Amino acid sequence: MPATVPGPRIAIVGGGIGGLAAGAFLRRSGLTATVYEQAPALTEVGAGLVMAPNAVRLLRRLGTMDQFLGRAVPLDWGWEFRRWADGGVLSVEQLNGVCERLYGERTYVVHRADLLDSLRAAVPSEWIRLGARCTAVDARKDVVLLRFADGSHAEADIVIGADGVHSVVRNSVTEPSPPTYSGICAFRMLVPARAAPDFALRRAQTLWLGPGRHFVHYPVAGGQAVNLVAFAPAGDHTDESWSTTATIEEFHAEFADWDPRVTDLITAGGVPGRWALLDRAPLRRWSRGRITLLGDAAHPMFPFFAQGAAQSIEDAAVLARCLAAYANDPERALKRYEAARIERTTRLQEISHGRRDINHLPDGPEQQARDAALAGSDPLVRNGWIYGYDAEEAPTA
Repeated sequence: MPATVPGPRIAIVGGGIGGLAAGAFLRRSGLTATVYEQAPALTEVGAGLVMAPNAVRLLRRLGTMDQFLGRAVPLDWGWEFRRWADGGVLSVEQLNGVCERLYGERTYVVHRADLLDSLRAAVPSEWIRLGARCTAVDARKDVVLLRFADGSHAEADIVIGADGVHSVVRNSVTEPSPPTYSGICAFRMLVPARAAPDFALRRAQTLWLGPGRHFVHYPVAGGQAVNLVAFAPAGDHTDESWSTTATIEEFHAEFADWDPRVTDLITAGGVPGRWALLDRAPLRRWSRGRITLLGDAAHPMFPFFAQGAAQSIEDAAVLARCLAAYANDPERALKRYEAARIERTTRLQEISHGRRDINHLPDGPEQQARDAALAGSDPLVRNGWIYGYDAEEAPTA
């Protein structure tokens, strides 16, 4: 780890996956930062994530891979697609051995809290300020002023907004506007391994596709639990919060006529979480002066390509490179960062958005054509532009 040297005062607003990744990569680059997190403790609620090779290679370089591997589950089989009514396999692809040969790393599934712990281990504890809810960011001539809910304030030379889809920092970069509701809600649940059927414990990410809905499951927490996430029409539901719950009856009602293995898995879990998916159009710019955005604050994307967390980590790695190269010219550094990242993340936003309609086709000719395409496809190779990307080698000039 390079020794830190006096440099710009960098403030990171948000202590989630993107914010801690930014802190970790800045430290690795020899820079220092302060992470302002509104919560009183660093915890990541929610459930599972897929970590593909483009993210894993970056995690390895942070030096906390042993901790990550202690809880992550490697996928031997990935993207196993099944038909909603009878569980018929539409497509399945072996990852074990193939992923490493193509991209140098495996693909893993991990609980969000375990990933957050791995990133936190790479950030000095004295850099983190908890209970600091940022309410406004004011750009001055040579400094940026951050204001907090408790009446305090802080100054920084550079501000990184890693504060999610409801970002406060975003309002200082682009015209303020609320996110829109997508019309889709997500149900989430963790099932203890002891209560889960054997088919759900396999090292596979299984996606059941059906009319207007799809259902995903894979093991997490070192194999001690199964993560469920299911997408269905939102109806009148507009709450977007990790703490919002549904009843087991509501969850069952959405998948009542599906294969019994799906409904049995729902029954094996506890109280499901439920929240509406929010939507934002891609931004044309992320940075203004000494202020920039990262992760969901810049490019929130539907989870249908499982790249949201990975793109936050990539952002962090590229941003750290640019700031280390142009530490004395923050505005130039942020322009380089934006230019290096915006085309890739916009493309991922767009294809993730489009996948919703493909996954939710009603039974009929279009669904049959989709299923035939799945049977003849090789997504691991076809999406090489995603998984083969190295954020620390990508051009920034």
